[in-house]
Amino acid sequence: LSSVQFIMSEVTVKTRRFLTNRLLSRRQFVVDVLHPGQAPVSRAKLQKELARMYKADAANVFVFGFKTKFGGGKSTGFGLIYDNAEAAKKFEPRYRLIREGMAEKRSRGRKAFKDLKKKRRTTWGTGRREAARKARKAAAA
Repeated sequence: LSSVQFIMSEVTVKTRRFLTNRLLSRRQFVVDVLHPGQAPVSRAKLQKELARMYKADAANVFVFGFKTKFGGGKSTGFGLIYDNAEAAKKFEPRYRLIREGMAEKRSRGRKAFKDLKKKRRTTWGTGRREAARKARKAAAA
């Protein structure tokens, strides 16, 4: 039950339920942020602070799922620190990689999107998955 705590100008950052996950090459934990009388702290600031606390590269720190308690003053979320960028790219969901600037958002044209939607409506069962895959390949090419 180790908890790391850091105070940055009236904002306290604590971690709990710390776990080293060797299979996914990361450290994972719950982050508690105490910010009485202030707005919730930005994810970028939290990433920098957690990177400093755990002596890691800020680019390999991912924080997400923050909920502010009713009445404010405390936010709780989840944090991951990957050992390297390759592990992060391998295991993190694509939307979080896009959020951190490690991947580009796919831009699909309106026509391609409509075709994919039509294809999904007209096919059923396992054929639906295959049709969606073929439509995606056709749109990418």
